[in-house]
Amino acid sequence: MVTSRDVARLAGVSQMTVSRVLQDNGKVAPQTRERVLAAMREAGYRPHAAARTMRTRRTATVGVVVADITNPFYPQLLEAVAEALDAAGQRMVLWNGPDGSGALESLDEGTVDGLIFTTVTEATPQLSDAVARAEPIVLLHRGLDELDCDQVTTDNAAGGRAVADYLVATGHTRIGFLRGPELPSTARHRERGFRERLAELGHPLSEDLSAPGGFAHDVARSAMRDLLDRTNPPTAVFCANDLTALGAVDGAVSLGRRVPEDVWVIGYDDIALTAWDSYDITTVRQPIAEMARAAVARLLERIGDRDLPTRRDCFPSELLVRRSTAHTARPAH
Repeated sequence: MVTSRDVARLAGVSQMTVSRVLQDNGKVAPQTRERVLAAMREAGYRPHAAARTMRTRRTATVGVVVADITNPFYPQLLEAVAEALDAAGQRMVLWNGPDGSGALESLDEGTVDGLIFTTVTEATPQLSDAVARAEPIVLLHRGLDELDCDQVTTDNAAGGRAVADYLVATGHTRIGFLRGPELPSTARHRERGFRERLAELGHPLSEDLSAPGGFAHDVARSAMRDLLDRTNPPTAVFCANDLTALGAVDGAVSLGRRVPEDVWVIGYDDIALTAWDSYDITTVRQPIAEMARAAVARLLERIGDRDLPTRRDCFPSELLVRRSTAHTARPAH
């Protein structure tokens, strides 16, 4: 069995230096740290988890909370978070539930070092209390304006505005919208940006062309069928997320309508499915990998120092034009 003494001998350092590397002690020079880590990999050394927890009072385990694992966006986001945690030598525990109460209990019990919330919609008393105690918590993807904690999001309002600019610039005046649920910040901010920009451009969104898409395929499919069955249907429909857009496309196809010849469809998130040949949906991209790395880095900083000032990182969004809008080039600004 390989021991820390063997690693020290292989790296040409003291056993104390190996211990400091295992404890993530900032006193170790970067070159020395890398030499020790390389020696661990070469020797196949695996530190004893229980012993390390007793020594450092850390578990090297991070909890991640998600509320809808069936939405294809979240497996992509979780994969990116897992990669970032693995690169940092951390393990991930997943909670799939609406409020993350079980995860917060694990944080209180010390079985995880910190939490990343990806689908929070409101500040529950338990979450607010944890934030007030400066517990290591980061909100990723969805933010909460009223909660003073580290948050990593994208500029959803700007994404909505970009869609409005694109549709008006390409000549659309009968523009539909399949909106998301009321609570998530992502849905609210995308809708606000879209509505406000359409109004500024002189084409306010007609309420008879707006319907709930529910962030759900079946709801969006039904809503799209309803919009297209109207006497004067929309020529383009913006959907509050990609799962809604997939449902909208299927709704149009079920009526014998062609995308994009009869109606354009635009989504939001850039999940992998939207780039498949059968869909090829124009969408607004969130930089998922970059967001995940930023959230993990911030959480580990917070675990190391709970007195750090809170920070909100907002990443830019990007409109990706594909076949569902006839490959029409995005206008220059």
